[in-house]
Amino acid sequence: MSGGPVIVGAGPAGIRAAQALAAAGLRPALVDEATKGGGQIYRRQPDGFTRDARTLYGTEAAKAEALHRTIDGLAIDHRPNTLVWNIEAGALDLLRDGRTERLPYSHLILATGATDRILPIPGWTLPGAYSLGAAQVALKYQGCGIGRRVAFIGTGPLLPLVASQYLKAGAEVVAVLDTARTADKLAALPGLLRGPAVLAKGLRLVAALKAGGVPMRYGARPLRILGTDRVEGLVWHDGERERRIDCDAVAFGTGLRSETQLADLAGCRFRFDPLNRAWLPERDAAGRSSVPGVYLAGDGAGIAGADAAELAGERAALALLEDLGRPVDRTRAARLEAKLAAIGRFRRGLERAFPFPAGWASRAPDDLVVCRCEEVSAGTLRATATRWNTPELNRLKALCRVGMGRCQGRMCGAAAAEILAAYRGVPVEAVGRLRGQAPVKPIPVAIGDAPEEAA
Repeated sequence: MSGGPVIVGAGPAGIRAAQALAAAGLRPALVDEATKGGGQIYRRQPDGFTRDARTLYGTEAAKAEALHRTIDGLAIDHRPNTLVWNIEAGALDLLRDGRTERLPYSHLILATGATDRILPIPGWTLPGAYSLGAAQVALKYQGCGIGRRVAFIGTGPLLPLVASQYLKAGAEVVAVLDTARTADKLAALPGLLRGPAVLAKGLRLVAALKAGGVPMRYGARPLRILGTDRVEGLVWHDGERERRIDCDAVAFGTGLRSETQLADLAGCRFRFDPLNRAWLPERDAAGRSSVPGVYLAGDGAGIAGADAAELAGERAALALLEDLGRPVDRTRAARLEAKLAAIGRFRRGLERAFPFPAGWASRAPDDLVVCRCEEVSAGTLRATATRWNTPELNRLKALCRVGMGRCQGRMCGAAAAEILAAYRGVPVEAVGRLRGQAPVKPIPVAIGDAPEEAA
């Protein structure tokens, strides 16, 4: 079985990696689930939609359009609408047009991106309750909001960004409730000043929300989402007493989590990263993983944002070329690494400004649904851990089915780990991580004949 270089993910990291390889005379395969390249952050609207780039991407319109032009003009083997559901024996298992294919590779760049880190609250399964990322995708991709009167709660840079996008789109933003405290923002200021342009953009978002009359509160603690058939309100704690907001939709989230399952299936070694509060595949400054010929770039290897993803995608491609013995501009490579290191320092400031909500796991009520695929509650997790003296997350999964559903732990894995760790009184890294298993996303039971080797 032979193959050439393959890139998984057509977001900022994947596009820049493909561009660098194409510039060196290679023709990589670029595999992505979306119809058009751009990734989640620069997601492109469906055919027939005519909203301009400024409306879709705001101040990032020029970056989005530049990336779109780049991928549209590359002489590569772009494979959209294609799911990578397994990696085995030097090949990717793909699902495209209802059929499986096998795509061998000589070198592999994983630019798999990130999804919302979900810390559920009572009522989060009601219609009208969305993650921040899902609320943003609805607005960007389909041009529709999740409700008319929307409350935003959680923490992280995505919180004011999505809220401001909804305000601009004409929705009534009834409140933006940040679990981080004002003291956290002030303590983070020295680190945030390392990225003055990004800091200024964040301050402009907050100013726009306040100018639009949106109540903004810090140190908020979500308690429950109200409703019977759909969202009717949100109850939160301001540090002194409970408060209620009437709304017909809630967008919530506590930062992002890296998509690492394909890296796991590729055999990459993992380590716990305190900054991301997650287990991440190991990589060097150039993007090389612990597996020869496998490279990691973008938020799929650690949350750093779209700008860092572009830089990391190009650097990973240069590392691949270096390993092939091709000539590489080493000055350019060093400059990319220096820029990524600077963004990393700024990222530490961001984490100080938007810290993980302390105490969430210990306060999660027993009847809170954690894994909605398998309907596993926080109480079931605790009872299982008690009955079987369960110290580790995969053992807990085997005993109570948490993380066995359609999302394969994407939505519930982080929350389950936090609850198990808090219940046992150990650091979250001590309970391990859910191991990646194929298929990483659902595939049809009837998918035709056996996998055929892709051309």
